[in-house]
Amino acid sequence: MSDLNMTDEELKDWVSKVSTEFYEIVYNDLWFMKIFRNIKQEVITSQQTDFMVQALGGPKMFCGRSPKDAHPHIWIDEDMLDYREQLLVEAFEKVGAPQVLRDKWLKIDEAFKHVLINKGGPETCFKRGNADEIIYEPKPYYVRIKKAS
Repeated sequence: MSDLNMTDEELKDWVSKVSTEFYEIVYNDLWFMKIFRNIKQEVITSQQTDFMVQALGGPKMFCGRSPKDAHPHIWIDEDMLDYREQLLVEAFEKVGAPQVLRDKWLKIDEAFKHVLINKGGPETCFKRGNADEIIYEPKPYYVRIKKAS
C-alpha cells in the first residue's frame, strides 16, 4: 500500500496512465520531441512509471540511473523544467488523475530540480558514454510557459 491510500496496483495504474499521456504530449511537442530524440517513447514511459511508482511509496521496480546521473548530457534550465511541469499538469488533467497523486508527484519533481538545472552553459554538459550526444535545445520563441501560481 502506497502512502497515497492506494493499493500498489492502483498506484501503478495511475502512474502508468499519467506517464503514457505525458510522453504522448512530449513526443508530439515540437520542442521536447528534440530533447527526447535519442530514447524510444515506450522505454522512457516505462522508466518514468517505475521511477515514480517507487518515489510515490509503491514497490521498488526502478533500476535505472538517478535523475542527476541520467541527464548530464542534456542542457536543462529552469524554463525547460517549468515547461515540463506544464505538460505534466496537462497529462494529469487529460487522464483525470487524483489530486493527491498530482500534488505528491509535483512535490517529488520539485525536489529534483536543483540537481537537474545546469548552472553553466551547454559546454558544461558531458556524455555518459560514447553513444551519447550533448543535447542543447534552447527554448524556442513560440513556447509560452505558464508559471504556477
